[in-house]
Amino acid sequence: MQALSDAPASEAPRPQHLSTVSFASLALHPTLQSSLAAMGYSHCTPIQAATLPLALEGRDLAGQAQTGTGKTAAFLLATMNHLLTQPRIGEEGQPRAYVLAPTRELALQIYNDAQQLGAHTGLKMAAVYGGTGYDTQKSAIAGGIDILIGTPGRLIDYFKQGLYKLNGIEVLVLDEADRMFDLGFIADIRYLLRRMPKASSRQNYLFSATLSHRVLELAYEHMNNPERIEIVAEQVTADRVRQSLIHVANDDKLPLLIGLMRHHAPIRTMVFVNTKRDAEEVQAALIANGYNAGLLSGDVPQNKRERLLGEFKLGELPVLVATDVAARGLHIPDVSHVVNYDLPQDGEDYIHRIGRTARAGASGDAISLCCETYVYSLPIIEKAIGMRIPQFGDVDALMPSDYLKPNLPARERSGRPQGRRSGGGGGRRPAPSTRPRR
Repeated sequence: MQALSDAPASEAPRPQHLSTVSFASLALHPTLQSSLAAMGYSHCTPIQAATLPLALEGRDLAGQAQTGTGKTAAFLLATMNHLLTQPRIGEEGQPRAYVLAPTRELALQIYNDAQQLGAHTGLKMAAVYGGTGYDTQKSAIAGGIDILIGTPGRLIDYFKQGLYKLNGIEVLVLDEADRMFDLGFIADIRYLLRRMPKASSRQNYLFSATLSHRVLELAYEHMNNPERIEIVAEQVTADRVRQSLIHVANDDKLPLLIGLMRHHAPIRTMVFVNTKRDAEEVQAALIANGYNAGLLSGDVPQNKRERLLGEFKLGELPVLVATDVAARGLHIPDVSHVVNYDLPQDGEDYIHRIGRTARAGASGDAISLCCETYVYSLPIIEKAIGMRIPQFGDVDALMPSDYLKPNLPARERSGRPQGRRSGGGGGRRPAPSTRPRR
């Protein structure tokens, strides 16, 4: 969904990335209509326009959509509408809707969106995820819940403790199902689904970046003849992301990154790195050269993770260095630049990374550094996006003359090419900045 101007929704122009379907034309509960109007939302995004009418008719959905397209609001509105219009079938205080997400960041984002959309519905919600708040989350469930949102591990933990039951679930949501497979959660998902009412007795919504064979198999096994909806990957954001590529030698990557930062003077930048070790090096280089940069990786404690994300969203932290743990499930408005310091080794990861900018109709820049180590990922990425990434302009002009090397442990200054993983021999290749492309 897209917030419009301060003018009344009926008078504001409709942004081009929205559909012609208005929320007012849908059979949503009046409380939800009021919330949408108060938030300044008038028209559906394409995925919302395609899925909400079917969901409101009681159909199950298997939808393909990327983050940033409004899918979260689609399934939350459908879920809340069901809970507001249908009688409870389970015990009082037990969850009626169950939302499964692969990462804690996504679970928390879904919860925050649900709180906004359902602020006046009276529905009780809780988000449970690992890394923090164990007793607080237990207390939230014990106090009675309508919508339970969480990651599989923590949900199963509380379920086995008998803190809640699954026999009263009326709505099931599986978000980013493809990521569930990638992270090895499918056995946990099946464990939970088999303890819910049969598929024909509940509403089921599955969303995934790709409707692969394995995702569809899961859908047809645990859903009631779902309606298949496909929105072309990154349809909403791809046209508004200005993509560019820079061929660079390994040893020149850090100075070039600093040069890019100075050239663009970005307000809110995400820098993606493939490993935690190299992410720490990038953060140190940014700090040494005067940039306040945070680091988000898999082993960052949850309370620190939330603090970093909060500061980044508010603009207090201008640069966030991240491994792919942050590539999915984060809704951070107004990210001006995404820099792939390392090219990802998977096309879908590239799509999700650059999808952190140019969200909800905005525009943004995605700049990728193509080094000696990860150059072999380039054909995979360009095949995934169906285009050759344009090369950046005058790269030599970006290289700073006053670059300050970070103060790193000796093992990091040993001359190892940036991003090199293998410990074997073999000389360096010549710097690819002057090498013709394939």
